[in-house]
Amino acid sequence: MTVKVQGEDFDVGAELAAMTGGKTGIGGVTLFVGLVRDMAGGESVSAMTLEHYPGMTERQLEAIEAEARARWPLDDALIIHRYGRLEPGDRIVLVATASAHREAAFESCHFLIDWLKTRAPFWKMEATPEGERWVEAKDSDDAAAARWTKPG
Repeated sequence: MTVKVQGEDFDVGAELAAMTGGKTGIGGVTLFVGLVRDMAGGESVSAMTLEHYPGMTERQLEAIEAEARARWPLDDALIIHRYGRLEPGDRIVLVATASAHREAAFESCHFLIDWLKTRAPFWKMEATPEGERWVEAKDSDDAAAARWTKPG
């Protein structure tokens, strides 16, 4: 299980190979790669800057990953999240989960990206033609993450 918070880009193929290499019990890997879009809320976006608190961010990502491991039988999991100035088309995040069975891989990957969107301590600022603006939390992201909340 691996969590990385980094400024530099990542190679999806190399990360996947490192995650699965020699592990013959893995039956499926699911991954999500998030990219910077050139539009948000109907406005052009020329860049996005992500800020975080080192140490705190890694601990929170590790806690989210531990929750996924507690809920699904995972052989491995990987979270890479970038920070700094990114431009449209740049990779922001990679979430990958590996399990003997596809359902666990799919569900856990979906869970991780939903929880990262709402519980990971990153702050995003978009550069638009009108200037820079902080990205506000979205109700739709909260609703997506809430479906994974255990009852009681």
